[in-house]
Amino acid sequence: MWLFGRKGPSGFSSSSTAEEVTQGIDGTGLTAIVTGASSGIGTETARVLALRGVHVIMGVRNVAAGRDVKEAIVKEIPTAKVDTMELDLSSIASVRKFAADFSSSGHPLNLLINNAGIMATPFMLSKDNIELQFATNHIGHFLLTNLLLDTMKKAARTSKREGRIINVSSEAHRYTYKEGIHFDKINDQSGYSNFAAYGQSKLANVLHANELAKRLKEDGVDITANSLHPGAIVTNLFRHMGPISGLVNIFGKIALKNIQQGAATTCYVALHPQVKGRSGEYFKDSNIGQASAHGRNVELAKKLWDFSMKMVK
Repeated sequence: MWLFGRKGPSGFSSSSTAEEVTQGIDGTGLTAIVTGASSGIGTETARVLALRGVHVIMGVRNVAAGRDVKEAIVKEIPTAKVDTMELDLSSIASVRKFAADFSSSGHPLNLLINNAGIMATPFMLSKDNIELQFATNHIGHFLLTNLLLDTMKKAARTSKREGRIINVSSEAHRYTYKEGIHFDKINDQSGYSNFAAYGQSKLANVLHANELAKRLKEDGVDITANSLHPGAIVTNLFRHMGPISGLVNIFGKIALKNIQQGAATTCYVALHPQVKGRSGEYFKDSNIGQASAHGRNVELAKKLWDFSMKMVK
């Protein structure tokens, strides 16, 4: 519980806010993509990065909501550089279009923040016939990252500044199916559990970052890849959870992080100099944490990479 949050080695704790962990850091000249930036911690991440001088591109499914967020940020921070682009991570076609449009815009890309997510939804298939939580939370971000990697490599070379890829995972990655990833039953409704499927998608975020970190290191590229747990936060992620949603809104104000605290670890990993050169790590409360045994399984990460590659092709 964050009320009792002690500071870790970084000097920050679970009660630190996104503004606090980036105090005094100048992000001028950096460009970031933040997915799912039209609500919750995605909005706060976009706002704080813009506050620190970063040019933020918000990848949003709801363009009208994204425009409202952009206007609110610019009203508060007149110097903010914020753009919105349509992105539906549950659709492979939408991800491909977003990446193509971004690449043709000529913008560099230094920070990719894979933040968007859905939680504990009833069983549904995406437009591409992939279980919706796995499609949105993992496959969409996996493809987006691959499509933008050349742009990030170019930016790292020309700017001489480290690129950073950040997957917003969750401690829920510990509560997945027994074998970690249901490779042969991804779209199987009969064995579906909305919570285990969420945990599976969040485990995939951790494994994706770890395997990507390994590959980037082997390529000798100045880009890191990490995953993180933002904390238990009162956001609209709980909307599919019926009575629990009401309890969260009542008790969450006491026991859970607020949005400003919830976006802290993302902003810390995105901008803080302490994180320079750190790759393949799992962060929580703006400190290095430890993922589950599944999350640290190198073979599972490689298997997921190959499996995901087949799905996006």
